[in-house]
Amino acid sequence: MPELPEVETVCRELQKSLIGNKFTQIITLRDKIREVIPDLSGLEGAKITAVERRAKYIIINGKLIIHLGMSGTIAIGAPKERKKHDHVVFELSNGEEMVFNDPRRFGLVTLYNDKYFAALAPEPLTPEFNAKYLAKTLKNRKTPIKTAIMDQTLVVGVGNIYASEALFRSRINPTTPANKVKNHALLINNIKQVLEEAIESGGSTLRDYVRSSGNLGYFQHHHNVYGREGKPCIVCKTTIAKITQAGRSSFYCPTCQR
Repeated sequence: MPELPEVETVCRELQKSLIGNKFTQIITLRDKIREVIPDLSGLEGAKITAVERRAKYIIINGKLIIHLGMSGTIAIGAPKERKKHDHVVFELSNGEEMVFNDPRRFGLVTLYNDKYFAALAPEPLTPEFNAKYLAKTLKNRKTPIKTAIMDQTLVVGVGNIYASEALFRSRINPTTPANKVKNHALLINNIKQVLEEAIESGGSTLRDYVRSSGNLGYFQHHHNVYGREGKPCIVCKTTIAKITQAGRSSFYCPTCQR
């Protein structure tokens, strides 16, 4: 599933391609993906002035919401022959088109509704996500720290890859009870740092993730622990271990993250 850096990368590319354009026609090729696709014709003709991200949602002009789900991609370019899993086509005033494609159909293309955002926690790259906030939020949590920082009611968008990487940089074992973590400032700093580096690098390319330009991200080349089970730690050469937490794979160094 695309994580926050991948969605932010797509959002920034959409800003370059869409702002100043108009949706001249919106063609819906399927009635439903994750949810029923509503009538989008009311978005036609308006100049596109804003493309924003909240958590993993892309919001266009404050009215259109797109979520990539597990395998969704957005491609912008000259009109092409339709692919099997193209679900919505947005024709643009410059003659190009934006196509939402999603083989697994867990994505979302819909109109703005507060229900998607009402329960969302702070964004990880904002000042609101700080050491004081984290200490207060973790105070009574006994769940493992990795599970806690992936909880969207605590902070949005810190997915599996970046949680593992931030904990490694902070020398925190992923099984540590959240309320036993002491250096909240260090963990906050490393969460922000690993996300910012991933955004700068274009995101972590997984099997189904493609940027709107069709290019692939490449932050996966910089993973210190994620996906490196059985390989030596870059710091101490101890073999990287893998465990399962809340149904997700966690990677860590048994020596650096005691």
